[in-house]
Amino acid sequence: MPRLTFFYIVEPPDYQIMACTLLASIRTHFGPDVAAIGYCPEHRMGELHPAVFKAHEIMGAELRPMKTEGMWDEPYPHGNKIVAALQPRDSEYSAFIDSDVLFLRPNTPENLVRQGHVSCSVAASMGWAPRDIWDQVYRVFDMPVPTERVRLMRQRHRSIPYYSAGLVVFPEQATPQGRFADVWYDTARMIDRVETIPNRRPYLDQLSLPVAIRRSGLDWYQLPDAQHFILGGKLRGKALPEDMEISTVHYRNGAVLAEVGLRGVAQQMLSQQTGVRFVRRLTDDPPARRNKAAR
Repeated sequence: MPRLTFFYIVEPPDYQIMACTLLASIRTHFGPDVAAIGYCPEHRMGELHPAVFKAHEIMGAELRPMKTEGMWDEPYPHGNKIVAALQPRDSEYSAFIDSDVLFLRPNTPENLVRQGHVSCSVAASMGWAPRDIWDQVYRVFDMPVPTERVRLMRQRHRSIPYYSAGLVVFPEQATPQGRFADVWYDTARMIDRVETIPNRRPYLDQLSLPVAIRRSGLDWYQLPDAQHFILGGKLRGKALPEDMEISTVHYRNGAVLAEVGLRGVAQQMLSQQTGVRFVRRLTDDPPARRNKAAR
């Protein structure tokens, strides 16, 4: 049984390509011993590019369908990560990771896993939320607001724990309160139904995360920023910091990746793992070959 399984969303049009680059970075820096699963909404499996299936086959990963329709009171595509977390996996720990993430340095599961904890990094900021939002959220569950304070990546003041859902590592074994993924889903649905809580979407996954961790009888382990460095926002247009050995970047889109000089790095990892720098070339003829054949 693999100790750690990485899982992520594979969905057309963009996330299917990003997912393959993410997978290449997993294989490059974690090696073959970790498992990897890409989840696609079952009603969209037929839209995936054939090269995406080929890339997963080459890199020893699975593509699995998951039911997403009807999982929320109203459609919530951003909540697919929570639905993916619900899926059964034969693993001691699982790590959800957003498709627009890249690993940049050799890494090990031991850097991400901590027994009895859910590992995650602080969010970049929380400027969208009113000051009393955590009072409202924890009141839904008759729970006290945590006394701990954290410093978010892009804010100077300390705040009530708020974590990014872009990298969430959790144990698969259930506690007496239940399996973490089930508690996360239940927590998110309950918060989603409280109309007085503002901006629930698209922030529902992160708003529910610290509450679900405590409801499941676990604690949070705060990953160092270098293990999930969030680009964009206030950092848009700036180079990566030189005083930090960044292992993982959350780049959000290809333009941001290019701005920090990592697009070539991503293509090189994909080439090393699959033999091509662009995923679609696994099944599509490159332009030069097509032009030559047409002569």
